[in-house]
Amino acid sequence: MVQKAKILLVDDRPENLLALEAILSALDQTLVRASSGEEALKALLTDDFAVILLDVQMPGMDGFETAAHIKRRERTRDIPIIFLTAINHGPHHTFRGYAAGAVDYISKPFDPWVLRAKVSVFVELYMKNCQLREQAALLRLQLESGGHPGADREKEPAALLAELSARLAAGEEQAEALSKQLDDESADVAAVATAAHLERKLTGLRRALDALEPGAGTGTAALPS
Repeated sequence: MVQKAKILLVDDRPENLLALEAILSALDQTLVRASSGEEALKALLTDDFAVILLDVQMPGMDGFETAAHIKRRERTRDIPIIFLTAINHGPHHTFRGYAAGAVDYISKPFDPWVLRAKVSVFVELYMKNCQLREQAALLRLQLESGGHPGADREKEPAALLAELSARLAAGEEQAEALSKQLDDESADVAAVATAAHLERKLTGLRRALDALEPGAGTGTAALPS
């Protein structure tokens, strides 16, 4: 059974964390609280997260500085960050959020349905990434097992490769549909950045899977992080 994804909620105000938990509880994932940038960085040392919701205005280490630390760490640099802010200082302030590595920038008060939908995209991507990575590792072990497999053993990896390719293709179709929808609706920079991040992840997964195909080398591939 696939484990639940973890979502990191970072805000210095308990009432804001409570509100985020109420909004995201319907996703049925694991919600982890952090009341400061320092606490968030500590949580990221030991746990893997699908997405981070990060408040900009916090005492001490603010959201921008916290994001900079996250992006400097190899372990956490690819985790999507959605900035949340109650203050809108205009385009320059928003640009600073994207420059810090955010995939989205949402001003409070925000629409709960919109926030939940945005987070669900990254949760789904994270789950697909985990599933494919685990299945690719299993296939690699099968291909690296000693001796020359007979016909029966050759069929199993081939069938698994086909299944993996089909699952990835479904994700690629969803990403393509999302991109078309963004084009049709003239989406803002935040939505485009979200779609681009999704496409980069899927491209990496496809390369890893293609490397496992017969005749693609040694039969092993570097798995996407």
